[in-house]
Amino acid sequence: MLYAIISQDIENSLPKRKLARPAHLARLEALKSEGRLVLAGPHPAVDSDDPGDAGFTGSLVVAEFKSISEAQAWADTDPYSDAGVYASVIVKPFKHVLP
Repeated sequence: MLYAIISQDIENSLPKRKLARPAHLARLEALKSEGRLVLAGPHPAVDSDDPGDAGFTGSLVVAEFKSISEAQAWADTDPYSDAGVYASVIVKPFKHVLP
């Protein structure tokens, strides 16, 4: 089943994001190579693809896992969580309807 992993950043998370980004992306690449990643990306803090120093306010990952507990365990071990980037993370089942 698909799950949405919705993360909210702490204030001024950009320095911590930059440090943890390579490890964070490696995990996403692993999901992609397994054919389980639907989409992933950050939420810019301003209305721009490149928010610069404004940084990001959180992230969204939609991926396939065997269960919500597996999705939660994956989210709990995200390098951004370990680095203190995220203030909160919500994992919810997701039904892909369109497109």
